[in-house]
Amino acid sequence: MSETSAIIQRVWNYCHILRDDGVSYGDYLEQLTYLLFLKMAGERDPAGIIPPELSWASLINLKGDALNHHYQHILAELGRGTGLVAAIFRQARSKISDSAKLERLLRLIDQESWTGLSLDVKAAIYEGLLEKHAQDTRSGAGQYFTPRPLIQAIVEVMQPAPGQRIADPAAGAGGFLLAAYEFILKHHSPLTPAALRHLRRESLRGWEIVDATARLCLMNLYLHGIGVDSPDSPLVAGDSLLAHPNEWFDLVLTNPPFGKKSSTTFTTVTPSPAPESRTVIRPDFWAATRNKQLNFLQHIRTLLKPGGKAAVVVPDNVLFEGGAGEVIRRELLRTADVHTLLRLPTGIFYAAGIKANVLFFDARPVSATPQTQALWIYDLRTGQNFTLKQNPLTRADLDDFVACFNPANRYTRTPTWSPENSQGRWRCYPYEALLARDRVNLDIFWLDDKSHAETAAPPDLDQLALEIVEDLEAALAQFRNITNDLGKKV
Repeated sequence: MSETSAIIQRVWNYCHILRDDGVSYGDYLEQLTYLLFLKMAGERDPAGIIPPELSWASLINLKGDALNHHYQHILAELGRGTGLVAAIFRQARSKISDSAKLERLLRLIDQESWTGLSLDVKAAIYEGLLEKHAQDTRSGAGQYFTPRPLIQAIVEVMQPAPGQRIADPAAGAGGFLLAAYEFILKHHSPLTPAALRHLRRESLRGWEIVDATARLCLMNLYLHGIGVDSPDSPLVAGDSLLAHPNEWFDLVLTNPPFGKKSSTTFTTVTPSPAPESRTVIRPDFWAATRNKQLNFLQHIRTLLKPGGKAAVVVPDNVLFEGGAGEVIRRELLRTADVHTLLRLPTGIFYAAGIKANVLFFDARPVSATPQTQALWIYDLRTGQNFTLKQNPLTRADLDDFVACFNPANRYTRTPTWSPENSQGRWRCYPYEALLARDRVNLDIFWLDDKSHAETAAPPDLDQLALEIVEDLEAALAQFRNITNDLGKKV
């Protein structure tokens, strides 16, 4: 076992002791975030970012009620104000009521010299803990944990570069932002001091609506050296959809939260009369809808500079839903170059039953002619049977897609599908063919699933059970919405 794996296991094992007191995996990871930050801030600059009376040194030798009270005081005080520290400790509170167990956790963390570890090791430890959290709480943490091989492949074809501004309006644990950061360091080093400073202080921007998740993301960024010496936090804790940030970006890489309907309606004009539900006016949107993914798609388009590029994970309903969905697809095809669609296999997300895709498009100025010329589709779903345990998605599984995408020059692509090879996974659809489809439906498949059945892995029964449960829960939610709507009308 490597040193990194050993530290991850040692820190994570202590969670099982706290579980007896009702401390969840997420709560444990949150407390680790607070304490690791205090420990590293104390090691890095004992008289700097954290006031001495709120520091690790002020906490480590306390016991009993004095320890609990001072820890609560530290969390409350550090959550005030602005900047990275306040963002990490925003609305923080202790979830460990047993002072003896809190003391033991402090000792466990104090054993390591965290600042002495390299950035790569510290980041690997924290990301390892995040992944364990996602594995152990599937439907919860999995909502913000995008498979790392998928993130890596998306970033590889998007080719982020020094000097660019890169955004994720649904940042989760920060996977896309960090992958872009690491890609730039790997492929463009050595960077000039000015370029490195821009990368760490100005290049990356994220939004995350869930406070606890935003905290994990900020800590993940901090451990990579991002935002450490910046007066502004690289992450905004809040709903990115509520307003345009008056910032524009070269790249947007994101996986918006799954789930179809929102309690908020986004409209393009001031409604009259006043609506019963919460309404947000976004005049820069094309259509009014409560569908979160459709609203994220509209929002992402508004964030891009002319020539800016986006890669966004979307569920299948974004490709075929009528009404506002059709309006948005038509406008996106007209005003942007929607050039690539990756059909993702099931069984790769920690949240069960997800049928998703990655949509790639480049912003273009409005013109008399549509900006989309053709949509290239790669089908990685038909005949594939990935599971989280027996057959997890690996980066090698996406090699063929990356090669077909041809990031070096995507204008010279070669389809693998042809009338003679009807089972090719890479196929081109001209704009006219897309427009001729009912409701501009982009939910396109052409492969024969039966022909791939012999090579597919056997199904994961646990995964199938989870998918059934998810489908039932979704159906119940739809029935509740219908019942509520009927009740309002009555």
